[in-house]
Amino acid sequence: MQAAAQRMVRRWGRRGPFLLFLGAGKVFFGVGMIVTPPAQTGLALLTNLAPLHYWALTWIIAGAVTFGSAFVRFGRDRWGFIAAQLPPTLWAFAYGWAAVTGIYPRGVWIFLWYITAHCGVIWCASRVPPEPRAGRPVLEAVEGRPR
Repeated sequence: MQAAAQRMVRRWGRRGPFLLFLGAGKVFFGVGMIVTPPAQTGLALLTNLAPLHYWALTWIIAGAVTFGSAFVRFGRDRWGFIAAQLPPTLWAFAYGWAAVTGIYPRGVWIFLWYITAHCGVIWCASRVPPEPRAGRPVLEAVEGRPR
């Protein structure tokens, strides 16, 4: 059992667990919006285009792509990071727009929270280099060529 866990951790690398948990969280958040819809205050920019349960599906689909990207090799996981950025970016700008237009003044703080605590963290995690192989300097592992 321990050997299987070690193999999985090696396969995931440094970024896999982040994508795994982030993807699951996004799926749960989307399902939660369908099961118990939240107040739509500040989301008029989105809900004028489509009902909230459609936007919940964006969280679920993005979460599934993010989750699935935890199981692919370094470099191919970029789609997981791109998918992970989509819903919080949409939410951030919807709340930011609501604040700018005066519909929901508190939206500026929610905008800043999404941009920093979601988008910023995802961007930073996407910049984590792969684990170097034994005896191979980190720069070589990132660039993929010997020096």
